[in-house]
Amino acid sequence: MRKLLSLAVVLVMSASVAFAQDDARFKVGTNDVFKGPVGLQLYSLRDTFAQDVEKGFKTAESFGFGYVELAGCYGMDADKMVAKLKEYNLTPIAGHWDYNLFKTDPESVAKEAKALGLKFAGVAWIPHDGDFDEADVNAAAEVFNNAGKVLAEYGLGFYYHNHGYEFLPAGEGKTMFDLLVERTDPKYVSFQMDVLWTIFPGQDAAELLRKYPDRWSLFHLKDLKKGVVGNHSGGTSVENDVVLGTGQVQFTEVLKAAQEVGVQYYFIEDESPRVVDQIPQSLKFLESVKW
Repeated sequence: MRKLLSLAVVLVMSASVAFAQDDARFKVGTNDVFKGPVGLQLYSLRDTFAQDVEKGFKTAESFGFGYVELAGCYGMDADKMVAKLKEYNLTPIAGHWDYNLFKTDPESVAKEAKALGLKFAGVAWIPHDGDFDEADVNAAAEVFNNAGKVLAEYGLGFYYHNHGYEFLPAGEGKTMFDLLVERTDPKYVSFQMDVLWTIFPGQDAAELLRKYPDRWSLFHLKDLKKGVVGNHSGGTSVENDVVLGTGQVQFTEVLKAAQEVGVQYYFIEDESPRVVDQIPQSLKFLESVKW
């Protein structure tokens, strides 16, 4: 009996350790104030994946992440991608697809996203010529509303990731982004704030989060090098992506606002050539954030 009890204790302790280890992956980059959860946008490791797919997954796992956002499947079908993510203890939450695929065949996106086990499928760039204008807004809103309805039929959420060009003036104190929010159905369309691409064109990220408290589902954690002057182009050097907390983003106020409005998942997206060195530092910073 004593041996059986001892065995039972060992099994319970082993299970508890396994649970704690598993649980820790979903708490990386958080603390008792900033709850996260924090994951990794795999696009951050695009150069690693391009050279060695296996190394890309290993690197993502080595940082301690439990959640990831996808940016393609590296030539694998959904089943193989799911198996590979599981092998490296990575849980996919969301992914980006091309705008034109949402426009022409949103059901194919829905089917692939469902097969990948995602909760959200989104887009990070709206094709446009010259300045992003009201005609672009109207066209995108139509695509987004339709795509959102299709995804909803599969139990998925649609989201749009801002990129900076949407903040051009639209008259009457509004921006094109304001029009995009107004002309998309909140039942079917949510937004992912990329904080770098929000402050780069001169917006107040915390204020924008609070302006539309029911529209933000996801968040990209990035920081912009000090001294860089932004614009509405939607582009800047990858050298301007710096360790979180060392750049221009006022993270205490921004993360407080994001948490207040109910952002569901946060993903580090670091496009710099120093990404492998910077991510651990960024996680350490996030774990120190207080307000």
